Amino acid sequence: MRIGMALNYAGGFKETAAELADFEKAGLDIVFVPEAYSYDAVSQLGYLAAVTERVQLASGILQLYTRTPTLTAMTAAGLDYVSDGRFVLGIGASGPQVIEGWHGVPYDAPVGRTRETIEICRAVWRRERLEYAGRHYQIPLPADQGTGLGKPLKLINHPVRDRIPVILAALGPKNVELAAELAEGWEPVFYYPEKAADVWGTSLTAGAARRDPALGPLDVIAQASLAIGEDVQSLIDLIRPFQALYIGGMGARNKNFYNNLVVRYGYAREAAAIQDAYLAGRKDEAAAMIPRELLESVSLIGPKSFVADRIAAMRESGVTTLNVAPLGTTHADRVSLIEQVRDLAS
Repeated sequence: MRIGMALNYAGGFKETAAELADFEKAGLDIVFVPEAYSYDAVSQLGYLAAVTERVQLASGILQLYTRTPTLTAMTAAGLDYVSDGRFVLGIGASGPQVIEGWHGVPYDAPVGRTRETIEICRAVWRRERLEYAGRHYQIPLPADQGTGLGKPLKLINHPVRDRIPVILAALGPKNVELAAELAEGWEPVFYYPEKAADVWGTSLTAGAARRDPALGPLDVIAQASLAIGEDVQSLIDLIRPFQALYIGGMGARNKNFYNNLVVRYGYAREAAAIQDAYLAGRKDEAAAMIPRELLESVSLIGPKSFVADRIAAMRESGVTTLNVAPLGTTHADRVSLIEQVRDLAS
């Protein structure tokens, strides 16, 4: 089981990047660089490529609507080049609040656009002369939609690899099905191993039935907060504000993918109450409402024996990569947590 970690995108990136060497030595396999409405992930990934040697570098995620598929392919090829073949392209649809509110473009057809983006990227990496007639992207642009001067081109450079791994961040049934069919990896959030088959099993099976064997087995990348210690209540409380933000405040009342997931896990009444409190500004109350059972089930928090059991449950459910958020108060604490989870997952 591989061990991954997301970097903080809210500031202090140079300091965080400088610490990454210690995480590499501790056994970290892959690092994810998010891109929300922060600094772009690409410049930071390029920086990391220069200061790391072994760890894989993943976008976590590049939002689907913010770049053309061709630019996404060019960017991935460039990052793979400067990292000597260590880049992994993580993509996802994000949500309408960010896509329409920050980027000012319509949030439409996420599943169809995802499929076409992946297909276009792979054609670019194979250095094919690009001609693509999709529902959402037409390359070259048809003559009646522009000057008529566009012509098929192919990537000038020879990429390090003609198939860069693609990870799809997905929660909805159709997007998860697409991940199982077309992507090298799938990254869900708030992964609850005992309920994963009930929530996503049908989608994963349907997608796998159409999967090209050349893609290999699907890499299932589960995100989880990580803290090891006996004071379980105190440690669990550390993640309540973050979880409340996603369950209660991420997206609109009728368009919150994380809230929908919690409902599918069987916590419909709690999900509604958390959202009501959070949107009314009662954030602490919303955080306190999150059932401890849910928090413990989607995280790696507790005594070492408990964390070992949760890792075993994740492995049993199909997880192949743990993308952890170590909750130590110091850098040394966080490095130690990576070392410990590395040992437990081995």
